[in-house]
Parts: sequence; C-alpha cells; structure tokens
Amino acid sequence: MRENRVGGPGLGSRATTGLILLALVMVSINLRPAITTVAGVMNQVHGVYGLDPSLLALLGTLPVLAFGISGPVGPWLARRLGTGRAVAVALLALAAALILRATVPALLLPGTFLAGMAIMSASVLVPQIVKSNRGTGWWTGLCTMGFGLGAALGAGLVQPLEQAFGGSLPSALAAWAVPALLGAFLIHRSGGRTTSTPPSPGTASQVPGPASPVSGSASPLRKQRTAWAVTAFFGLQAMLYFAITSWLAVYLVSRGLSPSEAAALLAWFSLAGLPASLLAPVLAGRPRILRVMAPGLGISVALALVGVLVAPVGLQFLMVGILGVVQSAGFGLAMALVVIRSAGPQSAGRLSAMSQGFGFALASLGPLGAGLLHTMTGGWEVTFWALAAEALVLAGAGFLAIRGPLVSVEPAEASLQPASKAGSLR
Repeated sequence: MRENRVGGPGLGSRATTGLILLALVMVSINLRPAITTVAGVMNQVHGVYGLDPSLLALLGTLPVLAFGISGPVGPWLARRLGTGRAVAVALLALAAALILRATVPALLLPGTFLAGMAIMSASVLVPQIVKSNRGTGWWTGLCTMGFGLGAALGAGLVQPLEQAFGGSLPSALAAWAVPALLGAFLIHRSGGRTTSTPPSPGTASQVPGPASPVSGSASPLRKQRTAWAVTAFFGLQAMLYFAITSWLAVYLVSRGLSPSEAAALLAWFSLAGLPASLLAPVLAGRPRILRVMAPGLGISVALALVGVLVAPVGLQFLMVGILGVVQSAGFGLAMALVVIRSAGPQSAGRLSAMSQGFGFALASLGPLGAGLLHTMTGGWEVTFWALAAEALVLAGAGFLAIRGPLVSVEPAEASLQPASKAGSLR
C-alpha cells in the first residue's frame, strides 16, 4: 500500500508520532457532528427546509445507511493514495457535503447521504493507522473519545451557533465544514504512516490485549467466526447509538422538556460518555476485565434504556448521563476489538471495513425502526423495550467476540503472533 511521508525533515520520531495522534483525534472529532447537529434541531428541519415530516426518520437513517454501503471506499482510496491522503480526501468531501446540504434545501437528503459516505471512508482507516503505528489502547481511547466529543459539540453548539448567525440554521450547520477542513490538513500533513519498524517474529502483539492462535494460511474474512462476532458487536452498538441520538431529543420533548433543554441533554449524553470512551479501550487490553466488560456492557445499556423510559423528568439528567457512559463504553470497546482481535495492520484494516460496513448497514435500521415503532404505537414504551432487548443481544455478541482465533488476512501477519501468547478468553 502506498503511504505518505510523515511530517517534515526536521521532525523527530516523537514529534511525528504526536502529530499523527493529534491528526487522528481531529479526524475522529469530525466523524459525528454531521449526524448530531441535525438530530439536535430535528424539530426545526421541517420548517426551515420544507422537508415532509414523514421523511424525518429517513433523514436520521441516511448517514448510517451510507455507512453500510461505503465501507470499501476507504480501503480502495488508501490503496491508490496512501492512508493519510485517503482520509484527507474523505474529509474534504465531508466539508463539501456539509456546505451543500445546509445551503441548498433540495440537497438536504443527498448531502446527508454524501456526508455519511465521507465519514465512513475516513472511519474505517482509523484502526489501520493505529495498528500500523503500534498504538496502545490509549490511542484507540483518544480516537473514540474524539468521536464522542464531536457528537457532543455537534449537538450542544448547533443552537448557540444558530443564534450567533442571527437565527440562520443553514449557517450553523455549514459551519462544521471548518473543522473538517482542519482535520484534512492535519492528517495530510502527518500522512498517517508507520512511525516505527514492524515487530520482528516472536515479539509481543502490537496492541495490549488477549492474543489467540492464528493459522499460517489466512482464510477469507467471511469464514472467520471472530470477524463476524466483532462485526455483530460493532453493528448492534451502532444501531443503538444512532437510534438514541436520532430520537432522544424528540422523546424528551414529548416528556415536557423544551427543545433547547432536550438538545442540551442530547449533548450531555455524549459528554458524559467521554471518559468511558477513553478508558474502555485501555481496560479492554486486560483479559480479566474484558471477560466481564464485553457481555456486561450490553446488559448495562439495556438497564440504562429502561431507566430513561421510566425515570421522572427530574431524573433525566442522571439517567441520560448513565446511558451516555455505558453506550460510549460500548463504542470504545467495539473500536478496540477491531484492533485487539486482528493479527496485524492489514487485517485490522480489512476487519475495520467489514465490521463498520456490515455493522453500519445493520445500524441503519436503528433510527428507522425506532421511528416506525413510535409512529405505529403512538408512544415510546415499545420502542425503548425493543432497544433494551437488542442490548441483550449485544451482550451475547460481546461474549462471542472475545473468543476464538485472531482475525488474519495475511499469513505474514499470522506468523508474527507468538505461540506463547496463544489462547482466547475461554
């Protein structure tokens, strides 16, 4: 795979590594505001853009549907441009989509779909860059925290920005093209290239975590059960996340909160989870914790969803915060599993594309399904109970994802895994 050069001639290895990590965090921050900005003002979209109210569920589903379709685009671009340049191109496309959908009402839906494709193209390459740079769980944690921070900033700042622009919602939405351009510049400057030589045969795994035996001849991903388990875990937690972020504010308004209060709680949902999204990948590197964490998070999300449903309005700040913590921890673990359960950078890239491609295709059903259940029943009880049941299935997927051999698509990567480290979490 072609790679960009990192930094400039005067940069030392530490400075180069720091620049790559900074670029990755900035990229991650840009991969959620396109969704949460619209979710935070969903009640205004009909009036400003003339969108049929029946299409609001589609508006929430489009970016996630784009995620599921565009999984192969990122690896395809990386093979031709290099990983860093591929991510930069994706962020430039994201900036263009954000401006077009905000300023041209007829392009609201197509622009949202294009934004989703751009986000996915960049997102699938983040684990590959982490693995290539032998990044620890802290690297993955900082990236997942960047996702959560971007989601919180998108939801929390869209209305203040609207007021700052004199009540112009299109301007408030288009403003998010600026950080996307900054992210494109940083990742292109760093290149996303490996900063150190690959480990020689017999060295430890690149990322702390449970290692498992891998065969000398790699089989296709579709035949590797660990790959499907990781994909199921990623997809189910994403399905829950996008269902929650698409409809939580609307649900809270139905409980009697004002639109601004509901948007603030949606931002709190993301902010409360920031520490969990940082720490979950770090803790996942400890096998004893991972045994409990992988299935336990699904159960915790189910309980938190029920809590948001039954809690009085006065306790919603607490319950939404708890939901944000366990949901963000689930996303952090999903990203960590892609890195931990892969044998090397190429396998991480392929597993990332598979888990996020198939996973987000599944996740696209979340906002649509939640909206349809609400429309069919006229309330939120059935919707929340259905999401809680899905969270229990997530627990089962987590149980399976930490067992079995590492995912490997390259025999050369497989040979790097020492026999002394073999053994899954049985």
